[in-house]
Amino acid sequence: MLNLTAVLEHSATELPEKTAIIFGDKRFSYSQINAVANQVANGLIAAGIAKGDKVALSCLNIPYFPMIYYGILKAGAVAVPLNVLLKGREIAYHLKDSQAKAYFCFQGTPELPMAQEGQIGFNDVPECENFWVITADPAAASPIDNTDTFGQMISQQSPIFETVQTQFEDTAVILYTSGTTGFPKGAELSHANMTMNAIATRDIMQMQAEDVHALVLPLFHSFGQTCQMNAGLSLGNTLVLIPRFSPEAVLEAMQTEKVTIFVGVPTMYWQLLTFEDKENRFDIDQIADTLRLGVSGASSLPLEIIKGIEEKYKIPIMEGYGLSETCPVATFNHLHKERKPGSVGTPIWGVEVKMFDTKSQEVAIGEVGEIVIRGHNVMKGYYNKPEATADAFKGTSWFHTGDLGKKDEDGYVYIVDRVKDMIIRGGFNVYPREIEEVLMTHPAVSMAAVIGVPDDRHGEEIKAFIVLKEGQSITDADIIKWSEEQMAAYKYPRIVEIRDSLPMTATGKILKKELKPDK
Repeated sequence: MLNLTAVLEHSATELPEKTAIIFGDKRFSYSQINAVANQVANGLIAAGIAKGDKVALSCLNIPYFPMIYYGILKAGAVAVPLNVLLKGREIAYHLKDSQAKAYFCFQGTPELPMAQEGQIGFNDVPECENFWVITADPAAASPIDNTDTFGQMISQQSPIFETVQTQFEDTAVILYTSGTTGFPKGAELSHANMTMNAIATRDIMQMQAEDVHALVLPLFHSFGQTCQMNAGLSLGNTLVLIPRFSPEAVLEAMQTEKVTIFVGVPTMYWQLLTFEDKENRFDIDQIADTLRLGVSGASSLPLEIIKGIEEKYKIPIMEGYGLSETCPVATFNHLHKERKPGSVGTPIWGVEVKMFDTKSQEVAIGEVGEIVIRGHNVMKGYYNKPEATADAFKGTSWFHTGDLGKKDEDGYVYIVDRVKDMIIRGGFNVYPREIEEVLMTHPAVSMAAVIGVPDDRHGEEIKAFIVLKEGQSITDADIIKWSEEQMAAYKYPRIVEIRDSLPMTATGKILKKELKPDK
């Protein structure tokens, strides 16, 4: 027997009065979070939700997210967290695809009217029988006509509930892939998948009982869910929830709440490094005295940013690698091991990582192949998509990631690029990430993204999109000339476009599909 909600319940039993969640000037103890989660579970049971039913959740990084997430799990149901940026049509797709029976949706903000979009999606899916609007004030009236609020749903429910017993292999969460190609697919993750990855992450990060996390990673994504919410709460840590990333918001949390751990994606670290505190609001030395660890994932962190952050904030940066399909963590730069520049570390406990060729045969040490993963963290499959699941495993016990990588003689993994992002220019394989790393070393370049564009002569040509550092002025011709001096002739970009910003997902990944010529 195992239920993922044990990560909360154990701490609520052992540390009932300790602060679990900080949100602005509000503080919630472990016993308070657990009690509301119990009310949610009772409310779901009263609404006819049975063990194994799917319950969707659209919510920002606010205290209601863990309350509802663990309430769903307590009821024996399956949590289906949705990207908060989805529009009505997209919400309808996710509700249909997951076969959700109920849906919680935060009211949103004037700039992000989540409840209105949620209602549009819900109304298009008659099989989804219940819709509750989460209002910022639980006592407030519903902003949607004829729709109950989360506050009304739990108002008469008991704060006591006996968690429904689930098996190790039962599905706990369905996490949707970002959908950078085709329609999003729901990765079906078991209670064992999620619990073991949280515990493994907690141990790798060497979390301590008194750690305080700045949690700005979206909780609808596996990175924030596993590496901070589930892992941190399992040890009785305190989570400072930040609904939207900005350098000011993160530094304010670090300074005010004496944060010890920050977990982010490369674009967040880039902004923390380049942020200019013109009003002298923040004492970086004081922040650095408390902060002890930075963790990065989602995509590889350029070496220039790693060096800059470690110098500015006096902390080690741990890089890891994984996907929604692996809960997400598969490899990590372990603190007790040598850190090799450019590597995402070695496999975590109980997980194997290899590089395969196109025939599912392992390639030699140092050679590039597709990264494949096997272990307790690998999903059960894509929900109701047997063909996609079969394609992901290709008749083996290994999950095929679609990422290209290599492994050295010590077992350290290096990400080369996405299979689909690789450029073939004149018969030569060119890996955009390698070009981006070089471009990032230019003193005027703040961010870079490289893609292949159609070319009559070479098949594909290399194009770089560049964001300059504040106050810098340089032409595309200057960048091309400099690149020619730094890289082999078949690698350097012949086309450069300088932009003020680059399109990104809610989790901070650069949306290269939006940079393609047909966009």
